This record gives sequence, structure tokens and C-alpha cells, in this order.
Amino acid sequence: MFRHQRGFRSALGRGIFTRASPPRTPVRNALYGTIFVLSSGLFAIYWLDARSAIHRYAIPPLLRATLDAETSHKAAVKVLKSGLAPRDPIQDVQSLKAELWGQEIANPVGLAAGFDKNGEAIDGLFNLGFSWVEIGSVTPKPQPGNPRPRVFHLPADSSVINRYGFPSDGHTAVLSRLRSRIPRFNSDESESAAFRPGAVLAVNLGKNKESPPESVDDFVAGVRSFGPYSDILVVNVSSPNTPGLRGLQHRDLLETLLAGVTRARDELPAATKKPKLVLKIAPDLNESQLVEIAEVVANSKLDGVIVSNTTIQRPSSLIDANKSETGGLSGPPLKQFSLAALRTLRKNLPSHIPLIGCGGISTGADALEYAKAGASLVQVYTALGYDGPGACRRIKDQLAEELEKEGTTWAEVVKRSVSELSLKGDAQLQKVEKQLTDDANPSVNQLIAEAEELKRLLDHLGEKVEVQ
Repeated sequence: MFRHQRGFRSALGRGIFTRASPPRTPVRNALYGTIFVLSSGLFAIYWLDARSAIHRYAIPPLLRATLDAETSHKAAVKVLKSGLAPRDPIQDVQSLKAELWGQEIANPVGLAAGFDKNGEAIDGLFNLGFSWVEIGSVTPKPQPGNPRPRVFHLPADSSVINRYGFPSDGHTAVLSRLRSRIPRFNSDESESAAFRPGAVLAVNLGKNKESPPESVDDFVAGVRSFGPYSDILVVNVSSPNTPGLRGLQHRDLLETLLAGVTRARDELPAATKKPKLVLKIAPDLNESQLVEIAEVVANSKLDGVIVSNTTIQRPSSLIDANKSETGGLSGPPLKQFSLAALRTLRKNLPSHIPLIGCGGISTGADALEYAKAGASLVQVYTALGYDGPGACRRIKDQLAEELEKEGTTWAEVVKRSVSELSLKGDAQLQKVEKQLTDDANPSVNQLIAEAEELKRLLDHLGEKVEVQ
């Protein structure tokens, strides 16, 4: 009996499934295949477009909710390294073109150091539409950085606090990655280290924690290692997370540092294209310190300044629970400090020394504000983490709209602001004269006083002779 029941159920099951799954035909197979190909193609297009909503409203919040800040950061770098990351599919409009040291730049939006610390995802980042990708900070010897946790999201403030402490794979490993990017057949000697038109590659040079605070050797070693493989070398003396590093911003130490790195750059092999040298400063300097830095920079062979790194200040506007964590704060609250420092530096530097604005930039209006303050280019960092891979494209689109409203271009705004706000020739001459008489050599004052006293005595003696 049971055998008959099992046979009945089996037959019944076969009948049901036979009726539910009609036989495949060539036409049906072709239809299914077409649907699969089309849907896969549409998803690929959607996935590879950095502007897609999933990359802004789904993935970044999901990463923040499920992973700690450092792990989500590393995951983003790995995806960008893979070659399967989203891309900026739009060509930059003419109004966004910028110029730096006589070189045309496709747009003024760059990526600051700290995101790709070891040069793993350079091309993935360029594919997001950045005109300037800065890797690092890179230290001569590998080092782990500070203990974890060392990165903290402040979602309520769209900000980040980090105390990484320069974790780095070291010069040798990063240099190997840069060399691996060099095209096998590269006949264009004028081509930038970015290997794409209208873009530049920068390497941010850091200092090992164990190195003497006042030593410049780590930076000199960085110039010698990465000079032939970069367009720009950034001398980073502004991180708040390496003890003693910010002390190198003081006049005497800074003069020694800039003399050392510029000499190392000039001593690179003659056949090597010499990189530009840029100083990165902190936003926490007071006005007199910024004026001193401007004087040192103006009297050096430095090519530019990035304003600025993260801040150790904590504005009263912060509301997130992580606001009390130790480290450098980045994101919108940093903007007020960076802009103030940039304005001070701009009015104390001649126009031929460009400034790159960095700090709290998340919209096109933010970028334009920096240009009107005298910045030639801008950099973003935190906005990429919160707004996703389409951040660069959205900032550029918003900036283009702002420029169109004002009937101008980025280059015109920068030219006008730099011309109006920079240190003028007469003022510069007066500063040099004052430095010669008051600061550089106190004995000059003594000689002037003695000469004036001698003149007074001679005049008095002449009067006596005339009387006699």
C-alpha cells in the first residue's frame, strides 16, 4: 500500500513540476539570454558611473554602519585598487580649467594626502575625476603608526578625527608601486607622472616617529627617492599626530628644512624632470607665525604652500559624541580655520607663489570661496568618504554652475584674487628692508646708529671750524 502511495506522490510530483516548467525552446532561451545580458549591462553601467545613487546613499552609509572607520577606509582603497571601481564619465568643461606653474590642469579639484597612504589606488582615484592625486604620507622606513582605534567618524558633523601617526609601507614599497605604473613605451618626456593629460601626481613626504624631531634627513631622503617619479613633492610638517613634527614650522628649523629639500631637489640627476616642492602647514598657527612662514617661504626656492592640514581645535558647533577624541579634525568645521590661514598667507606672499586650499570643501561653493581667497587649486578628503566616489564630479558640476552664474571661469577668478590679495612689490620691498635692518642682522642697526652719531659729530665739528 505504501509503495503505491509513494509511487502516486512521485507521479503526482512529476506531473506538477512538468506542468510548472514548460520545455525550453530556442526562442525562449534567446529571450532569457537577452534579458540577462541587458540587465547585466545596465547594472554595469550604473555601477561604473560614480554619480549613481547607490554610491552616495547606500554604500557609504552601509560601510559606516557595519565597519569601523579604518576598516571601511581600507575597503574603499582596495575597491579603487581593483579596477572595478566607479568612474567619472563626464569630460570637464572649459570653465574649470586651471593653471599651475604654467601647466594646464583639467580642473581645480584634487585629492589630499591621507586617503591612499601607500600609493595602492592611484589610477582608481584619477578615474574619479581628480586632477591632483596626492599619496602618502610616506616615511623612509616602514612603521605601523599609532595604536588602533585611531580614526573616528563624526556623522552628525560630517567630519572625521584621526590620529593615524603616519602608518606607512616605507619608501621602498611605495617606490616599487610608482615604478610599476610607468608605461613600457613612454616617449613623451614632458608627460606628467600622472600619465594622463591635465593631471599631476604628488607624493606627501613624512617623517619616521623615531627620527630626531629637528632632523631634516627623512625629508631629504624622500626628495631623492620620489623626485624622479612625481610631479610634486609635499613637505608635511603639519600633522598633529607625530610628536615634534609641527615644531619644524618655526622659523630657524623651517629655513634649514627648506634649504635641505630644495638643495636635494636641485641635485637630482640632470636627466630627471625636477618636481615642484610644496610645504603643507597647519591651520592652528597664529597670524605672527603665518607671517614668519611667509617670509621664510618667500626667501626660499619653494614652489608653493598647501593650506592646510587637520586641526587640533574643537569648534563649539561640534555635536557628535566622538568630538572629544584626540587627533586632527577634518571636514566642514575645519573650513573656517583653513580659510583664515590661507587669507593671511596670501597677503604676505608674492603672487608667483601659489597656494592650494584644503579643509572643509564639500561643495562647488566651498571651492569657489577658496579661489576668491587666493587659492589656485583646492583639495578634498573627508567629503570623499561621506559623499562617495561621485563627490569630485558633484563638486565640479556645482562649481561650473556657480561660475556660470557669475559669468566667469575658475582661471579668471584665481587670476583676479591672486593679483588683488597678494603681497605687492612695494610692500615686499619694505618687508625685505625691514628684515635686513631689524631681524636678519642686529649689527646692521648698530652700524647705522654709529654712522648717524659720526655724522652728527662731524656736523658739529664743521660748525666749530666755521665759527673760528
